[in-house]
Amino acid sequence: MTSSLQQIMASTGNGLDYDKEQELKTFDDTKAGVKGLVDSGIQSVPKFFVASSEETCNEKSDLRHTHFNVPIIDLRDIDKVGARCEIVKEIGIASSTWGFFQVVNHDIPQDIADEVIESIQRFNEQPNHVKEKFYSRDKMKKVRFNSNFDLYKARFANWRDTLSCLMAPNPPPPEEYPEACREILLKFSKYVTKLGQDLFKLLSEALGLNSNHLTNMGCADGHVFYCHYYPACPEPNLTLGHTKHRDPDFLTILLQNQIGGLQVLHDNHWVNIPPVEGALVVNVGELLQVISNDKFKAAEHQVLANCAGPRLSVACFFTTHFEPSEKLFSPIEELLSDDSPPLYRGTTVKAYIDFFASAGLPAYSSLTRLRL
Repeated sequence: MTSSLQQIMASTGNGLDYDKEQELKTFDDTKAGVKGLVDSGIQSVPKFFVASSEETCNEKSDLRHTHFNVPIIDLRDIDKVGARCEIVKEIGIASSTWGFFQVVNHDIPQDIADEVIESIQRFNEQPNHVKEKFYSRDKMKKVRFNSNFDLYKARFANWRDTLSCLMAPNPPPPEEYPEACREILLKFSKYVTKLGQDLFKLLSEALGLNSNHLTNMGCADGHVFYCHYYPACPEPNLTLGHTKHRDPDFLTILLQNQIGGLQVLHDNHWVNIPPVEGALVVNVGELLQVISNDKFKAAEHQVLANCAGPRLSVACFFTTHFEPSEKLFSPIEELLSDDSPPLYRGTTVKAYIDFFASAGLPAYSSLTRLRL
């Protein structure tokens, strides 16, 4: 591994003829990810991580001039009728205008959240011979570690490594999860399942539907954890932690540590979503936009690279793409009328994810393929 990393460092620094495909393969073959580059002492960003100035700027200089704040919604009194009506209203507005909001008093204990973050850091900071056992580019593998799922398709690589773990339905045997985070991820999964079910009920009510409508459709049937590790970057102005994208799921619940960088595109401004102690970030996925017939909107978001680090996050995607199913998801009939005709064709979850994975980031939204 050391010689491979030295090869990347040498070609980065001395201007030798650049073979991107070979550089990517050399990097991938180390199975050490971005963390391996940082540990090797690299002082500059390898060329295949370098983005265009347009992609790294993205109106960053305008951020301090905007006064947008992502909504923060308090779920404390979710079971009290009057308060619930107000919560439903707030979630409906946030989902239709922002596609993003944060929730507090969500009943996931802070010590559980802290332990999850610590466990992901612990996994990534193990010796590489331990981590590499999980390294894979098989997209249907239920537990896998790699750097950039679209490494060979993207215009530039992102400054992050990812451990993905299928949690439901039909998860792998517990022993297949990494020992460094196995116990706490299984525990966290139970809490997130409950929160997801609560949120889908609130979202159903915000659409004017029976509270169980979205869960009865199967939106909460499965979830996957994408555990991201963003090492400190020596030249954060040259690359991104995560290219702008929309999530190809029904709903995402995100736990992040206190190193910022997450941004959402709102009214043509990139708006920071600063870490809030005890809060979780929630965002609408493209599949929820489809079935809500654009009542709710999936928003573009990105993560900046940072000279501080590591940034750590766990994104819980509510999706069932590991399940072989021909079930079609299309705009909900109760939301349609002469004035609001269907805007999308139906799709299976797996077909939607397969296209997203084949296109890579950044790519045009998969939604455009389904537009009627």
